[in-house]
Amino acid sequence: MRTTLTLDDDLAAVLRQQAATLGVSFKEIVNRTLRAGLSREMAPRDVQAPKTIPHSFGFRPGVDLDRLNQLVDELEAEAAAESLHRKR
Repeated sequence: MRTTLTLDDDLAAVLRQQAATLGVSFKEIVNRTLRAGLSREMAPRDVQAPKTIPHSFGFRPGVDLDRLNQLVDELEAEAAAESLHRKR
């Protein structure tokens, strides 16, 4: 198929140099280059799913869970008392 294509000067120079190096026509090197580029674009890619590394977000050794629960209860009681006090 015959078509008109406008190439950037630097790209045309690289293609001409490659054609001369390989001893093929400009048309042939353009076709080879397009085929190579298109085959890479259309080839299935091996995309690996990201790896998720689990992390334990538990409490550090030595944390007294009973004391922690007691503090939470005290804070909730204070908040409830303040709420009742504001309603008066």
